[in-house]
Amino acid sequence: MNRILIDLQHITKSFDGQMVLDDLNLYIRENEFLTLLGPSGCGKTTTLRILGGFETPDQGKVIFDDRDITNLPPNKRQLNTVFQKYALFTHMTIAENIAFGLKIRNKSKAYIEDKIKYALKLVNLEGFEKRSPDSLSGGQQQRIAIARAIVNEPKVLLLDEPLGALDLKLRQDMQYELIRLKNELGITFIYVTHDQEEALTMSDTIVVMNQGYIQQIGSPEKIYNEPENAFVADFIGDSNIIGATMIQDKLVEILGIRFPCVDTGFGTDRPVDAVIRPEDVILSSPDKGRMEGVVTHLIFKGVHYEMEVTANGYEWLVHSTGMFPVGTRVGLDVDPFNIQIMNKPASEDEEAVKTDE
Repeated sequence: MNRILIDLQHITKSFDGQMVLDDLNLYIRENEFLTLLGPSGCGKTTTLRILGGFETPDQGKVIFDDRDITNLPPNKRQLNTVFQKYALFTHMTIAENIAFGLKIRNKSKAYIEDKIKYALKLVNLEGFEKRSPDSLSGGQQQRIAIARAIVNEPKVLLLDEPLGALDLKLRQDMQYELIRLKNELGITFIYVTHDQEEALTMSDTIVVMNQGYIQQIGSPEKIYNEPENAFVADFIGDSNIIGATMIQDKLVEILGIRFPCVDTGFGTDRPVDAVIRPEDVILSSPDKGRMEGVVTHLIFKGVHYEMEVTANGYEWLVHSTGMFPVGTRVGLDVDPFNIQIMNKPASEDEEAVKTDE
């Protein structure tokens, strides 16, 4: 297990009296690819800006490599930030853009030239030294912005929605590039996005945020398969979130039908929420399912069919490689391991707030 490199302790931040981060605690390990994921306004970019030194917290400390850097300016931190707007200097060549930070640090000409070649090779843009930023595509400009950050040899690279302006194919290509760079360079990556697929694809660890609170921290698999609350379940991929009753350990009643499950410790006859992913709903002939329904919508998504199935008064979202035409009567079942039970929030607001652990 890698050592802790960054420790955010009790970080609080408000803007114009509005709380953006409320007592946030988070540590980041060396050589980790950690993603801050959440909707607009959840506090993820503010967290990144506090890390980069562009904002100062109202309360709390930023500890970096066992040193308090809370009030240190950005240029004194061993961190580099890559923004969504690439902020390349259009009046400079690519080589001059990459060399900018090195020149400020009075590095020798030979050192700078070596670093430019090394960085361009890393981002697969060798031979682009004399080009101007305006002559490059969005993906190429983004790679130059990353190269400019890499040559400064930061211990941490902060990336604020850096792929947001790219088209889908280019974005996917850049995701693989970033994973490759992280593995080659041994740099800690802290990545901000609202794109769930991006977070699941690239991250070692995902931090799901909402309304200034951390909702859940875990591996992509853990976040997806074992969401801790309805917000996480709903935000990470598609889900059927259904009000249910926990009859006893390992038995839950969903829409009037009893399903075996693997969860325990929720009590007896307790109201709960059951989370079932669309790909975990098993469709069969009507006589073979635990529940019977009818297909009401059908869309072909390339890899699978997306269907809506009305069963016991609920519109189930179903993903399946098998195609069931609209109007087909089907049986519906779920494997016990694929039913995730969660406590019901006591109020409308509770699911947006991290409960005490």
